Amino acid sequence: MSENIEKYKINAFLDNLTIKEYKFAMKTIPKVLDVSMNTFHNYRRIKLGDPQDIPYEKVKQLEILFGIESGTLENGKTSGKSLAQLFRGE
Repeated sequence: MSENIEKYKINAFLDNLTIKEYKFAMKTIPKVLDVSMNTFHNYRRIKLGDPQDIPYEKVKQLEILFGIESGTLENGKTSGKSLAQLFRGE
């Protein structure tokens, strides 16, 4: 099931734009991120569970561009154990 869910909510935010805003965003976002249009489209297609990822600084820039709180671009949450838990053998 997770293979059909996008790792990042980029398309959801783009879908909420007007046509004029969308066209502007499609020209502007790759420039701001300093990536090619193709790379930006690849970012949009990454699925939950895929090994591919968007570099952290690009995710932060996207969150700023969309005017959202840090960490809200992700569709899934990363979980794991803290270093202290690992040290204690938990």
